[in-house]
Amino acid sequence: MRTELVSEPGDEDRPNEDFASVGLPASGQGGVLVVLDGVTPPRGETGCLHSVPWFTARLGGALTELTVSLPDVPLTDALARAIARTAEAHAETCDLSHPRTPQATVALARWSAKTVEYLVLSDSALLVESADGTITPYLDDRLARLPRASLATDALIDAHLRNKEGGFFTAAADPSVAGRAVSGVLARGDVRRLVGLTDGASRWVEKFREGGWEDCFTFVRKEGARALVDRVRALELADAAERTYLGRSKTHDDATVVYVEL
Repeated sequence: MRTELVSEPGDEDRPNEDFASVGLPASGQGGVLVVLDGVTPPRGETGCLHSVPWFTARLGGALTELTVSLPDVPLTDALARAIARTAEAHAETCDLSHPRTPQATVALARWSAKTVEYLVLSDSALLVESADGTITPYLDDRLARLPRASLATDALIDAHLRNKEGGFFTAAADPSVAGRAVSGVLARGDVRRLVGLTDGASRWVEKFREGGWEDCFTFVRKEGARALVDRVRALELADAAERTYLGRSKTHDDATVVYVEL
């Protein structure tokens, strides 16, 4: 087995709101991949005393521990437990019902001798290479499918679309959101490699159109996780003035890539 993990903040003056880990049980059998992308709130009240990095560290740490220590618990249940545990850590001090309470997107994979489980919630991505070399992207595309007019303002997103029926879902304070994730189970023999990406890294595909998901996977496999982040940074800088591809998006975003060869 070989793993590679790169996570870089979009701004050196701001903390990285992404979280990533690879957990390998002491038994030597199986493992887990965890990728979270903290949702940067618009300026204003969040109802919470804590930062987004605090939240993603808590949630990511809980997910890593639970997915490793409870291998028979499905990933949806592990995510629900991790959300509940994180919510309990600040329920007495913070308004967890606030729509801008700290939250994150999620990409998970867990493998054993027999299976590979996957879970994706919101716009982080998990790419899976099968034994015959086919690349399959596992995505939760609900946010991408919303009409652009619906995304006109952050306030509208918070009020009508975030964690609402007909909108999209992120891991915040409600454990039941885990049931909204895209999830499934694959045969272990059908999986050769995995790549987990936050949307700051998947800009290579989704904003800059350097290639499709298969091309992105091949780039990481051949050039490495660091090379993908470096290429995204170069593309961001080249488009900083014209904003042909970035549009209203911030120039740099936190970018995380996790590569696993089983």
